[in-house]
Amino acid sequence: MKTSKWLIVGFLLLLITGCRNEASKPKAMTPEQVFDSYMAAWQKGQYEDMYAMLSSDSQTRLSQEQFVKRYSSIYEGIGMSQLHIERTTLPAPTKPTPAPEDTATYTYHASLMTIAGPIEFNYQAKLIKENSTMYWKVDWNPSLIFPAMKDNDKVTVRTTKAMRGEIYDRNGEGLAINGSLIILGLAADRLGPDAEKTVQSVAQYLGLSADEVNKKLKASWVKPGNFVPIGSTDGKGVMAFQGIEGVSFQQKKIRTYPIAEAAAHLTGYVQGINAEELAKLKDQGYGPDDQLGKAGLEQLFEKSLKGQDGVRIVIIDENGATRETLASKETVAGENVQTTIDSGLQRAIYEQYQGDAGSASALQPQSGEILALVSSPAYDPNLFVSGLSAEQWNKWNGDPNIPLLNRFTKLYSPGSIFKTVTAAVGLNAGVSSPDRVRNIQGLYWTKDASWGNYYVTRDRDVHNENLRDALVFSDNIFFAQEALAMGKDTFYNGAYKFGFGEPLPLPYPFPRSSLANQGIKNDIQLADSAYGQGEVQMSPLHVALSYTPIINQGNVVAPLLVKSASNPADTIWKRDVIRPEVAEIVRQDLVEAVRNPKGFAHGAYIAGMNIAGKTGTAELKQKKGEDGLENGWFIEFDATLNQLLLTMMVEDVKKRGGSGYVVAKAKKVFLKYGKTTW
Repeated sequence: MKTSKWLIVGFLLLLITGCRNEASKPKAMTPEQVFDSYMAAWQKGQYEDMYAMLSSDSQTRLSQEQFVKRYSSIYEGIGMSQLHIERTTLPAPTKPTPAPEDTATYTYHASLMTIAGPIEFNYQAKLIKENSTMYWKVDWNPSLIFPAMKDNDKVTVRTTKAMRGEIYDRNGEGLAINGSLIILGLAADRLGPDAEKTVQSVAQYLGLSADEVNKKLKASWVKPGNFVPIGSTDGKGVMAFQGIEGVSFQQKKIRTYPIAEAAAHLTGYVQGINAEELAKLKDQGYGPDDQLGKAGLEQLFEKSLKGQDGVRIVIIDENGATRETLASKETVAGENVQTTIDSGLQRAIYEQYQGDAGSASALQPQSGEILALVSSPAYDPNLFVSGLSAEQWNKWNGDPNIPLLNRFTKLYSPGSIFKTVTAAVGLNAGVSSPDRVRNIQGLYWTKDASWGNYYVTRDRDVHNENLRDALVFSDNIFFAQEALAMGKDTFYNGAYKFGFGEPLPLPYPFPRSSLANQGIKNDIQLADSAYGQGEVQMSPLHVALSYTPIINQGNVVAPLLVKSASNPADTIWKRDVIRPEVAEIVRQDLVEAVRNPKGFAHGAYIAGMNIAGKTGTAELKQKKGEDGLENGWFIEFDATLNQLLLTMMVEDVKKRGGSGYVVAKAKKVFLKYGKTTW
């Protein structure tokens, strides 16, 4: 009995062990199930799992690391997305060939999106049943990735750069165009015994230090014989260094700015894309070698100027020959931008500044076309493209006049040129009148004791004065009293109609002009605002726009900077700001301001022209009695031709003739361009 008992126990143990061994072996899948699992892993990018399903022979020819790297590098390189793999069926052949029992073939359809567009194909995968394990495995080869691929083939991306769109002025003259540049380069290992002398000479000619040149020659990427670009030059540079050992030249396609500093802040510039920008823009087709608009119109119209690079995804063999093109996207050149700017006028205005800090705008006052936007001093945008030295960058940043600052988009106190708006508002409200005479005593005035030590000043002591006299001789006290007579609501609401507190309706970003930060709080602020002080802040372009109702029967024209099919037919921004008869009164007063030999704007008088204008000086100080800086303004137009409305502002004109210093500059521009029809 004991023997039988132990025999039964042993039999049960063997039975249990056998069951366990059977359970531990993976259940064999059908070839169809294996291939479905393979496709699922493929679609999810689970390349290690795919490799585990390959036949022993396939794994012998390719390690897991090589397999994973091949798939990942190909897909990453072509920007693969939206991969979809599914089993499909092909029409059965007329005379089917019986397949061996240890093989199975499945047809699949693959589709994926790439940087060059979609790729789709049908192909067949072969599975084999391995004798050693009796499991079905994928018999892998490179054609499973793309049908035309063979063992030593590679998939590569070839890019053709799109031509960047160009920026033109109204006459088709280039403001930002595609040109070429001569680059002087050195090969460090070929400079010969006079290497140090050559480096010194090249550095001096290009405005660099010898250290800067040597640093470029020792960059990590430089290998023997490499052409190392040092800087741009011209024909004279070629003649100076031609034939010297180790010196050579290359032509480089480059962005150029024909009028350079004169339009620098308007055009902006392009520069190589940096790592942070590339991370943000990679999905928009940018690469590490691309140029990017960094300021001005180049930045504003970057999307349309850039164009679309052409891309081809190709299979190449081990000799570099193209085996097959998988996908391609044609090159699309960037769109050109034509502005309303006149480059000749732009340059002429800039040259009048002669390094003075200031800004200007010029308008065709009836159409609203912007003819010039000037900021002085400025920088040469060509240097950002051709190579900016540390010395030049430090020079710009250390300049107290801040040449990198775009002044035509900044807000300034307009000073006395704002009196024209005050006069128009008062006349339109019926509070002011051309015939009303104000009796004012002395050069200082205060409303009453509530003003304490505060007072308003003027430049000439005339007891009786009407509105025209006040404009001709720019009387602060007269306009302060006019504003108080209107009251803050009438004054504020009337002036606000000129576009304060609103963005200017054009694509270039301008800040909103301000009449008062939080409304006009008291009579002192109201009085100061009447002659363009207080908290009144305007850009030179908005100053020009505020004068257009005088020319356009009471309407503020809409500014236009870019000519395109989408330009609105309506050229008016603000309608009926003042009545036409009010506009005519103010127009005649501004003509008298220039025509009158004693008028403050008489310096702009030009025989044979009907010049209208207004001077202005804005004081920059914290409180009365301080000796602060002064900005000088002048705005003028020909009241008969109505073709050019020019606004100029120069900073710090105190002890340089005040606004008269600006009048002289503006007159020179009008002598050349005042009779031009745009």
